[in-house]
Amino acid sequence: MNTTGKVTALLLAGKRSGALDPLAEHAGAAQKCVVPVAGKPLIEHTALALSECANVGEIRIVAHEADEIAAIPLIARLVAEGRVTFHSGAHNLVDSIFAGARGAAFPMIVTTADNCLWKPADYAEFIDHALAATADAGAALARKEDVQAADPRGQAKFYQFADGGFSNCNTYWVGNENALRAAEVMRGGGQFVKHPARIAKAFGVMNLVRFYLGNGTREKLFGQVGRRMGLRMEPVVMSNGYCAIDVDNQRTWEVTDRLLRERAPSEAG
Repeated sequence: MNTTGKVTALLLAGKRSGALDPLAEHAGAAQKCVVPVAGKPLIEHTALALSECANVGEIRIVAHEADEIAAIPLIARLVAEGRVTFHSGAHNLVDSIFAGARGAAFPMIVTTADNCLWKPADYAEFIDHALAATADAGAALARKEDVQAADPRGQAKFYQFADGGFSNCNTYWVGNENALRAAEVMRGGGQFVKHPARIAKAFGVMNLVRFYLGNGTREKLFGQVGRRMGLRMEPVVMSNGYCAIDVDNQRTWEVTDRLLRERAPSEAG
């Protein structure tokens, strides 16, 4: 139980299966999270936004190669201030989450180093919504029209519910230790739009049918999934469509780089 009134942030910065990401290889970097975008390493943008969010306390960076990340001046300062600690990544996403969460105070948000476009206010919005909903687990979503308004090239695929198209923002809420089992749906890497069999395995065949027929609003489907897991699950729809744009390939790197460079200093928060 967190007695500080702040949430713990789990910042995932590891390698998938320990392999070198194509973006990292192209940039001549040892790992994707240090690839520069808009003049700074990916993880610097994300760590700065988390550190400047008043709702966030400890930031736990889960990484396979911590030394290179720790050498970034901002990260080094946050470590010295006691805001950032490092935790070793495992060989898959789910076990990395479990490793990073060991001994942590709840509630917790889980996000990724390539979510460079999130601002402190976005994290605050997500946290406030999840707390108000008394959610055990939750996921940040963005409306299709908002994502495309931010940049038409930002996302190519969307989840279709009865109340519209939505994109996953790769940021999750873990309200308590029991809710960690919701992370099991990410075993194998998530990416449900590309791999529908993962929905059936995680949520059941009927939910797979409802998912593809759009038979239900996002709240209804999250509720059904939550009941299957014995958890109160909440879909948090973000105000800003750019929250769904992460640096996943060269196309999204270009989009992110442009959007970051276009931001005025006064808009950074």
